[in-house]
Amino acid sequence: FVHMAVLPPLVSATDLLETFLLSPEYLPIHDLRLSQRLWQREIQPELLLHVGTCPARTDISVDRDLLTGELLGYHEIELTSAGLTAKNSTSLQRAPGPVTDAVKGDATNYPFWPGGFKEPEMVEAVTQKVENFSFSFEEDLLTVPPGFREGIVFKQGKEPLMPETNPPPQTISLAELMSADEWLVPAVSSQKGEEVDGITSSHVAQPDQLSAAVDDESLSAVLADSGPRQEIPKVNVGSVEQWVVKVDLNKPVHNFYEKIPRMAISFPFELDPFQKQAILYLHNQDCVFVAAHTSAGKTVVAEYAIALSLEHKTRTVYTSPIKALSNQKFREFRNRFGSDKVGLLTGDVQIKQESPCLIMTTEILRSMLYGGSDTIRDMEWVIFDEVHYVNDSERGVVWEEVLIMLPAHVNIIMLSATVPNAVEFADWVGRTKRKKVYVISTFKRPVPLVHHLYTGNNKQTSDQLFVIVGEDHKFNSKSYQEALDAKKKRASSASEYGPKSRQYVNPKEEKNIWLSLVHMLEKKEKLPVVAFTFSRDRCNGNADALVSLDLTTSTEKHEIDSFFQKSIQLLKGSDQSLPQIVWMKEHLKRGIAVHHSGILPIVKEVIELLFQKGLVKLLFATETFAMGVNMPARTVVFDAMQKHDGTRKRDLTPGEYVQMAGRAGRRGLDTTGTVILLCKGDVPETSDLHRMILGHQTSLQSQFRLTYSMLLNLIRVKTFRVEDMMKRSFAEADFLRSETDRHNNLAALQRKIENFSDLDCPICDPEMDDYFKACSRITQLRNKMQHVLLGSPQATKALVPGRVVTLYLNSYKYTLAVILDLNTRSPATPFTVLTLCKEKDEPEEAAKALVEPGNLSIIKPCQAMSELFHPDGMVKHTVVDISGQLIVSITDVVLSVEPSKMIDDYKKRQIPRFRNDAPGPAIANCIHALLKMVDSGPGRLSFVDPVNDLRINNMEFVEMKQELDKLEGTMQHYGCTRCPQFNEHFAIAKEKSELHHQRQQLIFLSSEESLMLIPEYRQRVEVLKSLGFVSDRGTVMLKGRVACEIHYHEVILTELIFQNVLDEFDPQEIVALLSCFVFEQSSCSEPNIPKKLQKKCRQSVGTPKCTSLASSHHTLIWGKILY
Repeated sequence: FVHMAVLPPLVSATDLLETFLLSPEYLPIHDLRLSQRLWQREIQPELLLHVGTCPARTDISVDRDLLTGELLGYHEIELTSAGLTAKNSTSLQRAPGPVTDAVKGDATNYPFWPGGFKEPEMVEAVTQKVENFSFSFEEDLLTVPPGFREGIVFKQGKEPLMPETNPPPQTISLAELMSADEWLVPAVSSQKGEEVDGITSSHVAQPDQLSAAVDDESLSAVLADSGPRQEIPKVNVGSVEQWVVKVDLNKPVHNFYEKIPRMAISFPFELDPFQKQAILYLHNQDCVFVAAHTSAGKTVVAEYAIALSLEHKTRTVYTSPIKALSNQKFREFRNRFGSDKVGLLTGDVQIKQESPCLIMTTEILRSMLYGGSDTIRDMEWVIFDEVHYVNDSERGVVWEEVLIMLPAHVNIIMLSATVPNAVEFADWVGRTKRKKVYVISTFKRPVPLVHHLYTGNNKQTSDQLFVIVGEDHKFNSKSYQEALDAKKKRASSASEYGPKSRQYVNPKEEKNIWLSLVHMLEKKEKLPVVAFTFSRDRCNGNADALVSLDLTTSTEKHEIDSFFQKSIQLLKGSDQSLPQIVWMKEHLKRGIAVHHSGILPIVKEVIELLFQKGLVKLLFATETFAMGVNMPARTVVFDAMQKHDGTRKRDLTPGEYVQMAGRAGRRGLDTTGTVILLCKGDVPETSDLHRMILGHQTSLQSQFRLTYSMLLNLIRVKTFRVEDMMKRSFAEADFLRSETDRHNNLAALQRKIENFSDLDCPICDPEMDDYFKACSRITQLRNKMQHVLLGSPQATKALVPGRVVTLYLNSYKYTLAVILDLNTRSPATPFTVLTLCKEKDEPEEAAKALVEPGNLSIIKPCQAMSELFHPDGMVKHTVVDISGQLIVSITDVVLSVEPSKMIDDYKKRQIPRFRNDAPGPAIANCIHALLKMVDSGPGRLSFVDPVNDLRINNMEFVEMKQELDKLEGTMQHYGCTRCPQFNEHFAIAKEKSELHHQRQQLIFLSSEESLMLIPEYRQRVEVLKSLGFVSDRGTVMLKGRVACEIHYHEVILTELIFQNVLDEFDPQEIVALLSCFVFEQSSCSEPNIPKKLQKKCRQSVGTPKCTSLASSHHTLIWGKILY
């Protein structure tokens, strides 16, 4: 046999390429023995001496004659914006940045200074800093650079290094230098008043006059033909500032076209009054808040603002809460203003970023503001559509951030559904931005809605709709009862009254209900219909169940197919046959579509366009479809009245219902909009229908919260303060609104305190202040101890009917009383007691004198219990309800009483004809026992000790008891109590103390310490410092700058990056891991994770660094503040 060498197997190039792409470690460049080399760097120390060119601080301005333009001279002007860049200044005068960062900005840029903030006085601050500058080269030199752990310690020489004394800088006038060159300025004479070519030097414009003329000329050019300007009255210091004006729409708009002879854009229909009012204020460059029902025409206001900005050569930003609304407005505005005038910026798509009108989500605008985008310079309007989305618990804070961070030159337009507190919200915006906001609100719906119930698919009710709320907005109880009766007839197990207790139906029954409903709507020509279903799976399942339903003609099928094929040509060949695209195409041919967040963006856009053309007859959609998308249908169907909000399943709010129901009714096509509630199981209760359909709209509420991204973006700019952001949030609207009143009240209190005269009494003057402080502390301790004591079960057992207690009352001082009853249903006055009173007091007057109404913490003179109250003359008594805080001490005496009999006896003697009757034996015996104890004096009484007898071993209570005993023991040593005018002097000291207390309260309320989020802010800053995001000096470090680029879960994601946790994962595993941070699911089902990925996750989470994060001792739990 001949031995032949075996050739190696031939490896295909495709397999080899796949191996290297999936396993790059096989490439030779990763072999350290072959790739690790050392290149010697050429040392060039002269590079350390290179300093960039310092920008010029002055410039040469030319003086010309304003009539002829002749050159008259030069003068030197100071450039206040010299050296200002996006890296060191928040001024609009700073130099523009790179063109690549013009739209989105950069994370290292400073934001522009927000409107409404107090302008930083940079020049004065720098001057003051220079004047107060003192530096010692022996003590103030650093040996450790900021951010470094170690440094270099230099040995001190024999002679200290002293700074060189340089001569002071001298100012050189370049104008004088240039005027000396005759060849440069031949026509300028140095003699004042001398004629130069027939023009005297007195005609030369001064610099201030020239700049003012240029400013006036430029402003007049920009605002030309802008219509009349309404002057805003200036608010005087100390007056009530009004930043919101509610426009009265009942008054007709007279001479609208005379006020605006040339409109920026024309409309093919007559404008409504609210639209005309809004346009008038837009011409005045005012901010407006337009609140109107869905499909009322709020977009007209936005379109006119865009047209105005195009006329003024400025920019407009249109923000929306969802991408679907952004895509639709992009198509509408592009058809309206031209494809080169409108751009789109979302997380997925960036189209024509340089366009004068940019449509974007609110998160994109927030990134632009924090990144100092140069596009903001040219903004004239920012339009917030669906501004009521500020109520969203997760994303509502973004709207507040953007409204606060907008610069002063940007005007604001807010479009919203009808909300009850539109004026309050507009007042906050106006007060924050220091601009007046005009609220234009209309409750008129262009197409009225009619609400129905649909109960089933049997022969009697399959074609029947029960009207429960008509155009008159009144509930129809008769029709509701008919719906209940129809449901009873169909259900064999129904009860005699009310709906049956069945909540769900099986898939077959649900399919039959949908088929019956759609066939009925088709017969009554109520298509197209939007069916709101609050589950993506149910949307897909309902569409799949209606396979036998066909709602389109052959012509419509052909049009749908051709449009769909043309649209998906933008995708790659393999992507055109994705399962979702094939599945959706089959449903679209039959006029059925599905719209939710799980649909591909291009498919959703195709569905929206087909729906606008009327080719989609039945659309199963989730709630996001109703968020501002202008796609009205003839009918709206609600699959259910409940939704899952991410944490629990709850009923729809009136605002959510109205938002979705408002999609019914097409303006100009339908007389009414049809809204149908499916009763697949139970018929909803009357109260639930009343609340949902006729209930009040949800008010706008602040969802402001501190995020680490916000803190890092503000901390990195030294001129910004997080406290300024917090105090301007909607949650702190009262803080801003009452700021002027607080300052006025504080000034008035200060004047009162200064005019307050001291006591002119040799006895009280030395001790009264100390005595009053002691009384105040005793009152405070008693209230705290009584709160703890009465809340303990031991005291509840001790305070039984018949127990004798000591009360401290207004005019009676220490008084004995007997508890008759304990009423737990009256927490303010739970104890009914019998006590003695003065002879001259009637029972009703005695009851009022015993219990002082109002604040139970009122400070009264505290004296030792040297004697008990004893009535003079005839002994009288009263039965009164008291608070437990009036009980000073509990005796160990328990009398035998008959509570109900004694209370009835006292009530009977309050009747006029029985008023003179003698008290019963039970009350008489009780009074006799009290008088006997009073005569014996307080020294003979034994009191229950809360610590020893009641066993209240609370450490705080024991300390308060010891302090109280000590203070009470010192009260008898005060000589001021023996003053004849003690009560009058005590009242004066009390009034003076109250004034000081009110002053301290106002100072606290006016300070930033009263802000609700101050404690959380400090804790979050400590977390950032401990993790190395922020240094101890408040400088944002590298980790913090990386976190600024991330807006969700920024801290934990940055830690994962810097700890190289993701280094052990494959690319597909990294994607799976990061999807956990954005995935949302209503159910809590456990996912099926591969074992390999589980093992890597356990190894990564178990690293020492992650363990230290989990065991952090900060007040806020990591799982709460990071997630």
